[in-house]
Amino acid sequence: MVSTIQKFTDSTYFTNALKITISAVIPVLVFSYLGYFEIGFTLALGAFFTYPSDIQSNLKHKVNGILVTVFIVSGVNLIINLIHPYPWLFYPLLTVLIFILSMISVYGQRANMVSFSALLSISLAFAHLHTGWKMLEYSGLILLGGLFYLLVSLIFFYIKPNRYIELQIADCIRLTSKYLKLRGDLWELNSNRKDITKKQLELQVELNTIHENIREVLIRNRTNSGSSNQNRKMLIVFISLVEILELAISTSFDHNKLHQKFDDHPKVLKTYQNLAYNLASTLKKISKSIQERSQYVPKHNLINDLQKLEFAINHYENDLGKIEASEGVLMLTTMLHYAEKQVEKIKILERAFTSTINLQDFKGKDKDLEKFISPQYYPLSTLIENLSFSSTVFRHSIRLTITILAGLLIGQLLPFQNSYWIVLTIVVILRQGYGLTKQRTYERIFGTFLGVLIAFGMLSIIHNTTIIGCLAVISMLLGFSFTPTNYKVGATFVTLYVIFIYGILTPNIQDVIQYRILDTLVGATLSFLANHFLWPSWEFLNIPQHLKKSIEANKNYLKQISIFYNKKGDVSTSYRLARKHAFIEIGNLMASFQRMVQEPKSKQNKLPQVYKLTVLNHSLLSSAASLGTYIQSHKTTEASEAFNMVFDKVIENLESAIILLKEDGIELAEQTVSEELSKRFTELKNIRSEELKKSDSMNEEMYKTKMQEAQMVIEQLIWLTNLSENILKTTQLLLKS
Repeated sequence: MVSTIQKFTDSTYFTNALKITISAVIPVLVFSYLGYFEIGFTLALGAFFTYPSDIQSNLKHKVNGILVTVFIVSGVNLIINLIHPYPWLFYPLLTVLIFILSMISVYGQRANMVSFSALLSISLAFAHLHTGWKMLEYSGLILLGGLFYLLVSLIFFYIKPNRYIELQIADCIRLTSKYLKLRGDLWELNSNRKDITKKQLELQVELNTIHENIREVLIRNRTNSGSSNQNRKMLIVFISLVEILELAISTSFDHNKLHQKFDDHPKVLKTYQNLAYNLASTLKKISKSIQERSQYVPKHNLINDLQKLEFAINHYENDLGKIEASEGVLMLTTMLHYAEKQVEKIKILERAFTSTINLQDFKGKDKDLEKFISPQYYPLSTLIENLSFSSTVFRHSIRLTITILAGLLIGQLLPFQNSYWIVLTIVVILRQGYGLTKQRTYERIFGTFLGVLIAFGMLSIIHNTTIIGCLAVISMLLGFSFTPTNYKVGATFVTLYVIFIYGILTPNIQDVIQYRILDTLVGATLSFLANHFLWPSWEFLNIPQHLKKSIEANKNYLKQISIFYNKKGDVSTSYRLARKHAFIEIGNLMASFQRMVQEPKSKQNKLPQVYKLTVLNHSLLSSAASLGTYIQSHKTTEASEAFNMVFDKVIENLESAIILLKEDGIELAEQTVSEELSKRFTELKNIRSEELKKSDSMNEEMYKTKMQEAQMVIEQLIWLTNLSENILKTTQLLLKS
């Protein structure tokens, strides 16, 4: 229990909630004491509006983002107050303002949060309308409140400058551990491989997100302020984590074939599974030590686990005899080499957190790191390109604008006490995706009802304003802590906070509760209807684009592998970038599939084919990475003409699938395996027999190496060809009317 509370209070979400709570509570307490409660409350609102834009990044972008938000929210508030007395001017300008503020989210996550802050400012501007000098004074106080929040945020940053990245690294290690654990689960005899694959794909989405967060902070900090020892250490850890994940994805085994071959020798598979689980457990323990700031003490001796696997392989070979066991030993040796590489990477992590890290681990790996992050610039052309119904952001901006105006109109025509709550509910709930809006609608209504029941019960017993004020502060802190991770619980505490504040300020609390429920219901209903009927962004419309990007990223990655195999040498930056984009795009494709599953059944257009293509693309990435990793870590022979021809055929299949997705309705010529390609496969399969003939002239170690390369290259090429053909066929099936 204590460790759970400690973990919660040490989390980034709690820290962020603490920043906004301090920024909002201090002005209210100080100015209330001086007899100017309204000034303190307005400053608190300024901090509240600014808080959403405070997303983690390097210091320069953090400060610039908050400053832009501060001036936008105070400016928006001033504009609303200036034009509100003139209906003929107010409604047209309000429409344009909401639309523009919604559209700026095309510039990414930070712009999206700035947009959200500005829309919050609009919704609450209707609660405090002023005229004359009061307008400037009120907007100025909102600006000062935002600047005060910036000050508090900077203090937190300098108190714990590295804690955010440490927690992100810890989370990344935890997720990578879960991925390795799932790989271990695959070795169970009757494991549900389909379910495990789905979980791996879902984890890929989470890992992609956290990798981008870490890149953004670590690499930009390095670019802007040089490379400190701490930054360098975290980069070593992060690069090692990416390599661990790549190894896990790349080393794909035919589990059916392995079980058929080794079911009569269960000890060897059990030994390997135990090693796989210990790899995952070691990562989990490292993650826990970072989160708890405790000294890392290794629990498992991974070197011993490797030795046990070697003994098991030798025992298997002795049991069957050298000739009969040769194919099985080759498979087991590949598994052993994979495990050795993983142990090597994990040892780098262990050294990083036992203060004995070797900076040689980092040598050469920091080359061209800046190319791995997205450039921060905001060209007007991006906004202009999105001004069409083909843009999801454009459709959402129109939808949001119409819904807010409808909510405002309903609030004015009907006898609502606080009609601005309708607008606020719409801003908070209405999202681009149908599934997320539906989920938020339910969670918002549930949280509001639960919060109202709890608050009503507590206020009927507690009448001391000091106690109610303390409860309001606690509710605010917990509300902001839970909102990013559990919106239902967050909405409950936010409702408690609002009602407690009104409980202090107004005697007729029952009316406040009644209208709070009614406003929430109206806003939630409008949001749900708008997302269903006003140019909805059904995911099946976006799926072809995500499929195209994923197949294209895999194709580019395969091209880089082919270049590397032909030319040898060092791994190029273009190779690493192609690999990164392939990993990101498969995660984006899976995220799109997840959103599609949340939509109505009638809109889940050809869901089985979409999922099959997602799995096929993931398998293709795994096979490509397997070949690429093998080529990097082994001295390979010269690429043959047969290899290049088969590789070209794989790329041709992928290019055909991309053409289909780009130009829906186009007819492609029937894909057949040419006689020449069949000959090349035969030629490739003869590699092994050729090596066997030469076995007398080479030592045993060299013989094993040659055999392993022959087996790896042939099997991966056959697998890549089959996958690319399946991708093409399934794409054709998906696009059939």
